[in-house]
Amino acid sequence: MREKIKQLIRYHKLKSWYEKYERWMIPGMLLVGVAADYITFRTIQIKTTFILLAAYFVLAGLALTFVHAYDANRVRGQNLAPIKYLRLAAPLVIQFTFGALLSASLIFYWFSGAISVSWPLILIIAALMASNEVLRQYFLKPVVQVSVYFFALFSLLALLFPFIFNSINYWLFIAAGASSLIIILIYILALTHFLPNLKRGRTHLIILVVAIAAVMNALYFFNIIPPIPLSVREAGVYHDVQRSGNAYILKTETQTWLEKIQPGQTIHIKARERVYVFTSIFAPLDLQTKIYHRWQYYDEALGQWTDRGRYFFFITGGREAGYRGFSTKANIPAGQWRVYTETERGQALGRIKFTVEQVNEHPIFQNLIR
Repeated sequence: MREKIKQLIRYHKLKSWYEKYERWMIPGMLLVGVAADYITFRTIQIKTTFILLAAYFVLAGLALTFVHAYDANRVRGQNLAPIKYLRLAAPLVIQFTFGALLSASLIFYWFSGAISVSWPLILIIAALMASNEVLRQYFLKPVVQVSVYFFALFSLLALLFPFIFNSINYWLFIAAGASSLIIILIYILALTHFLPNLKRGRTHLIILVVAIAAVMNALYFFNIIPPIPLSVREAGVYHDVQRSGNAYILKTETQTWLEKIQPGQTIHIKARERVYVFTSIFAPLDLQTKIYHRWQYYDEALGQWTDRGRYFFFITGGREAGYRGFSTKANIPAGQWRVYTETERGQALGRIKFTVEQVNEHPIFQNLIR
């Protein structure tokens, strides 16, 4: 009896301490999940990364189910000390796994698209992560938790399918959305069947996840969602690009350290000389696809960007440093230029902006090897 009283006192002390610092611990665990992703993506192979993300997803689902089952008095041995301690820890597990899943999506989408195009999706993911503390009382509601859970699942499958099938075909995105909808609907039906207290909100929750799927598809087909898992590793404008064996020799202007850190590039050319844009792209093993460079010139008379050509090259994936290609134009006028690196569908991977200035004498050159 005395031992049970001691255990009860220890539990209530721990619960009081937890409730006191909960507002810091909950977002803190989300940040720990983000940090875990940062370490994972830098040190672990991509296949192992997907296994870890799948484990996070399963763990998040189990923790969500346990919390709502416990609160509905549907857990056997609910008053046992280990079960009560597990209930205290479960919200931290949810936040850690949500942080890891959302930050994985943010990392992939950030590096797989041009920010100028993909910013709405990136902003949505960042807002979900940041709203954890601001909207904490709403974040604890089942409808919000399951909605975020579905978004994380959709993002995970949209990342995974291109790696499995070595393709960026739009049907894979549709398949990822359909698969995630089926999985989450089964989860919702099972959750509400065993927890009748959640059954009243089931229709609303199903409508919400279907709406999320519709928005994700709309963003994809409007080319706002980037063509994951492709990502631009390097892009630049040069005076010449020559292939030598397995390497590329890039002729560039010698720059001071101050010029290197300044945004944008300026390339100085003589009349009728060519300008080259070189791109290095990461792609999964065995993925073969066309990559396009879309050249645009800022027409000051019209006050807008105008297309000046779209050129493609093939890449084959698997090279960690990125697979390389380039396009070139001759007789280009002085002024502001930008080149989008994009897929055949027009999904933007990246963009570089540069200024062309015509000169009578060449600057000093140096060669870079890539």
